[in-house]
Amino acid sequence: MAELPVVGKASGEGSLMTVTREGCCLAGSWLNLDVYPDGCHQFLKLFEKRREEVLQVKFLRLNCNDALIDSTLGILPFLKSLKSLMLKGGHAKDKFGASLKGSLTTLPQDFGRLLHLTHLDLSFNSFSCLPNCITDLASLRELLVSHNSLVELPEDFGQLTKLTFFSAMKNQLRDLPRSIGKLAALEKLDLSENTMQSLPDEIGSLKNCTELDLSGNQLVGIPESLANLQHLQKLNLHSNLLVTVPASLASLPNLFRLDLQNNRLRSIPPEIQSAPFVHLRGNPLGEPEIPLQSDQSSSGELRSVILGTSEDSFTVTPEGCKVILACGVRFYFPPGAATSSITISFRMLSPDPQWVELRHHDILLSEVLELQPHGVEFQQKVRIWMPYTSPQMQREREVVVCTFDGQSWSSLRTMVKQRGKSEECLARCSVPHFSWFLVVSRLVENECNVPLEGALLFSTVEPNIKVTFPPGVTEETRVVTLQVLPVSAEELEEITGDSESRASPLLCLSQNSTVDFLKPVKIQLPLPPGVTGLTLDRSRLHLLHGDVQAQTWDDITNQVVLEFTHLCVLFEVTHFSWYWLWYTTKTYIGGMARKVYKRLRMYQVNFIALQRKRDPEQVLLQCVPKHKVDPVLGKLSDRYQGPEPSEIVEMFEGEQFFAAFERGINVSADRPDCVDGRLLFIFYSHLKNMKEIYVTSEVDRKGQAVKGQVSFYRGEVPDNVPEDATKKRRGPDSHWLATLPIKLPKLKSHRGEHSGPKNGFSFPPLNLGNAETGYVTQTNLLGIAGRIGADWQTIGLNLGLTYQQIERIGYNHRADLDMQILNMLFSWAQQNSADPNCVEKLITAMKESGRQDIADEIETVIELGRQKYRASIRRVGLDQESGAEDSAVGMV
Repeated sequence: MAELPVVGKASGEGSLMTVTREGCCLAGSWLNLDVYPDGCHQFLKLFEKRREEVLQVKFLRLNCNDALIDSTLGILPFLKSLKSLMLKGGHAKDKFGASLKGSLTTLPQDFGRLLHLTHLDLSFNSFSCLPNCITDLASLRELLVSHNSLVELPEDFGQLTKLTFFSAMKNQLRDLPRSIGKLAALEKLDLSENTMQSLPDEIGSLKNCTELDLSGNQLVGIPESLANLQHLQKLNLHSNLLVTVPASLASLPNLFRLDLQNNRLRSIPPEIQSAPFVHLRGNPLGEPEIPLQSDQSSSGELRSVILGTSEDSFTVTPEGCKVILACGVRFYFPPGAATSSITISFRMLSPDPQWVELRHHDILLSEVLELQPHGVEFQQKVRIWMPYTSPQMQREREVVVCTFDGQSWSSLRTMVKQRGKSEECLARCSVPHFSWFLVVSRLVENECNVPLEGALLFSTVEPNIKVTFPPGVTEETRVVTLQVLPVSAEELEEITGDSESRASPLLCLSQNSTVDFLKPVKIQLPLPPGVTGLTLDRSRLHLLHGDVQAQTWDDITNQVVLEFTHLCVLFEVTHFSWYWLWYTTKTYIGGMARKVYKRLRMYQVNFIALQRKRDPEQVLLQCVPKHKVDPVLGKLSDRYQGPEPSEIVEMFEGEQFFAAFERGINVSADRPDCVDGRLLFIFYSHLKNMKEIYVTSEVDRKGQAVKGQVSFYRGEVPDNVPEDATKKRRGPDSHWLATLPIKLPKLKSHRGEHSGPKNGFSFPPLNLGNAETGYVTQTNLLGIAGRIGADWQTIGLNLGLTYQQIERIGYNHRADLDMQILNMLFSWAQQNSADPNCVEKLITAMKESGRQDIADEIETVIELGRQKYRASIRRVGLDQESGAEDSAVGMV
């Protein structure tokens, strides 16, 4: 059904209406008001003016961040025709960029009269318990209460016998009612990211359940009754505290994904460990058990606290402790830092640009860490280690932790530690109280205190830049800060297109006072490269001054007295901001400087697509900084042909790129983002809008599928990057943070049909076996593949393929069972084509996998091959035993 269009509004009424021949009326039965800031007000007006029509509405969406939502609730029980109702919060955000929950904590008691309601969404609200009236909704089939504060479900929750989908993720559920086993129609159950430590045995009564998500809880074990869920296809148990799992899970007939990652499994039943659909990364398998120490050990070491992904708080006692969060943040609370036990809560926030005020040329390296309670003073400073994504470190840049006090951001004294070449980077700071923290990369700051006696400040990046403060320059001590950004001649020429332009390093001076200096301050700047004080043409020299926001650049050459040495120029000023020395043939360069400055604050990158010369089906897609395109191409030219770079993509400071897709790329030729092999990749940024990148792959692949890789530039790697991708990560020091598989679509023929063999897969010409024992040909293998079906993983394992190979094949072709089977069978055939006993191995594997029917078919093929071989021998007279008999038959 189409949503209610806003075609027109009745004058003075504000009701949502459309004009028809019969007059003004509601446009259909779908009323979507959650997209309007005053949606509830419009609903109340509409109910007042068009009551009878509103009472017939079947689909309604309202914004629970609306101030009038409580006034609107009383009307809802009268909408007896309602089938779908969405009362969601999360439409508004706080100043820190976090979604605000709606104000709903309860529902009207007569809400249960909505007997036709089949879909109810109460997500992003403030429910601590589920209203009892919900269990009266006898027709309810879908219920969503995610992102609330639920601690329990009603005891009679099992009355919702028609429920097929229930989501309560992101709550605080501690357990489940036993009546949940009565939900016989339930197909999908999402209870992820709660605080459950155990499950009732009745959960095994959900006979029709196909997907069960229990990730992000505190489960130590799971009941054996889960083995009764014969229709279960996906079981997600990652990020719990599991120490054991029942072996009976491996016998579930339809299960194709069992996620046990990031638990505490030290051993696991062999039936589960051998299953190809089980994911076990992040478990201490095979490691000896180490007893946890909750108190200080005899050696005097502080207790250690390691938090899971679902935990958002920890307790600090006067004895102190060490804490490690799941996100990698670490704390050290020395003994005596807290005078009493304090519960510290934390959360990670997106660095919304409206809140995070970056200075010029600052680069974001982390998310924002919020620690509560705010402002509580510790008796000793607490040390914090924050992991960050390191950019290509440059001499003129440094990493600092910034903190927000509720009003503004300031920098903390920071130490940087990198544990090994491929280990994570950590920024350490010490704080007396908690607030918000963020890691940034900024231009190196040199600062000094300027007293009445004067001072000298110079740059550690460019020692020829000096600032001299004479005696009497100020009455009170001031703090002065200096930053420098070198600009290369090549960079300047590329941006301006003027080979004659040269510029000195860009200098920024600031102070902690708004009052100008009492005396002139002398500044020394190096002359632009290639220019000396003996040979320069003063008419070509320009001294530029920029305001704090760098919106304008003024030529102040004629307003100051310039003194020249062989390599430097000196001048005096009384106030601080940006200063820049240019040497060029242009008479007016304010606009040029503004253009250059803007470009210096961006990162420019290209996407390039390369095709492997020896295997045209392999394509490599990379994102590289603009200045590295040529070196990358030169390095890869022996193995790849191309390139086909995209247009220049500009990444603003602080942006972090990640892919819009989560599990790699699998682009269908029928999708709108693929036209004749030309793909559109949409990359999102934390701070800006999406970036659309077109990449064309000009290949001669004869309709075959194209596989390859895609690499992302900068930014943190998403949590759900596939395991194969994270293994290829080159470490935080590198620009390359993740590599994912790519499968480009097969081209279509002029008739609109896919050319080439089955589904674009390229089959090698194979003849397994030998002439004497019989051959299994490529055509035979295709026939065998057509009969294998969903048990291909078991057959693959019995053929000798590794678990990793099976998982990779399943992942690469996760949406196409036929391609999974073909890849498995032909991968094995190619690896064993030279083995004279490979056919016998194939037959044995089929028998061990319970596929006697296929084994018999192969033996029949082999026997036919033997008969043909013997017949050919007899025809050429090489069979001595049957030669006379054949001659007699021939004479007859």
